[in-house]
Amino acid sequence: MKIDETSLVPIFIQVAEWLEEEILQGNIQEEEQVPSTNQFAAIYSINPATARKGFGLLVEEGILYKKRGIGMFVAVGAKEKIQEKAKERFMKETLKQVWQEAKKLGLTKEDIVKLFMEFDN
Repeated sequence: MKIDETSLVPIFIQVAEWLEEEILQGNIQEEEQVPSTNQFAAIYSINPATARKGFGLLVEEGILYKKRGIGMFVAVGAKEKIQEKAKERFMKETLKQVWQEAKKLGLTKEDIVKLFMEFDN
């Protein structure tokens, strides 16, 4: 992971997104313990409170859970929750931008479908 301090994305969000990506890629499995916020902060040279805030977001979303006195773990179903969130973001943001650009270029819905079908081959 590379923390981009110049990014407009806050560091705690970058932390949460990195953990989500690791779960999506299968590098961290359900029920597996994740590094402590202090370990994470030390490894990536960030403030422990910032790491805690990023982990906290994922706890609120039910992606991570705490075992008192032991640490944080990936929840069962976390990968599916992340995929659903990513699909929603993709459809609302990315596809919207694609459609707006396509309209500017005079492409029809049929043109777009045809292009997508070509990607599948």
